[in-house]
Amino acid sequence: MAQEKEIAGLLPGYNCGECGYRQCRDFVVALLEGGEEIAGCPHLASDKFAANMPLIRQLLGGHGTEFKDSKPILGVIDGLEADFVFSPLPGEPSCREDLHPFDPGVGPEVGEYVRYRPMGCPVTHFGRVLDMKRGILTVHLVGPIHRLGGDDVAFEDIGLCLVVGFDGIVGKGRVPDVGQTVKFLPEHCMMQKVHSGVVVHSEGNRVRVEGIDLKVW
Repeated sequence: MAQEKEIAGLLPGYNCGECGYRQCRDFVVALLEGGEEIAGCPHLASDKFAANMPLIRQLLGGHGTEFKDSKPILGVIDGLEADFVFSPLPGEPSCREDLHPFDPGVGPEVGEYVRYRPMGCPVTHFGRVLDMKRGILTVHLVGPIHRLGGDDVAFEDIGLCLVVGFDGIVGKGRVPDVGQTVKFLPEHCMMQKVHSGVVVHSEGNRVRVEGIDLKVW
């Protein structure tokens, strides 16, 4: 099909799978069938390929101009609208969180569990330590503790922590640009509250946000 070939020629052709399809041509078929949107390919938003987007829309006859889900992303506890849902990296239980404990005496080991409360959040969290460098802990959120097998699971209480950053993928919504101040809803947030922060890295649909705040600017 000529239309399919033309659209495929305007895609990056990386066959990276970040759109959820094994190859770019499978993504093209989904576009033509109306089951996918142009934004499903995160690389089209880059400067290198952005000029191809209106050409693809023209070939699609106006389809693929919006995101698959046009409903606003709303926080449950505050009703605020978020730019995107922050989802875990593939195969991981939650977004990665970087924590700065206010107690300099804490020293959990990689693989151990910690109990902490993020500054500004009333909810106690439990996390599993992935890394610790220069006083910054990288954890996966795994709590509440009963999910780990019972109240007898060993953990270190590291107290109040500043959440330095989140690392994960955009599961729903627009992939932001570096330097943007964004509002996001962490998929694993127990309160389902909108957070804010500044994007310091954006590659495909993987994003890192720092300067985390529960206040939304």
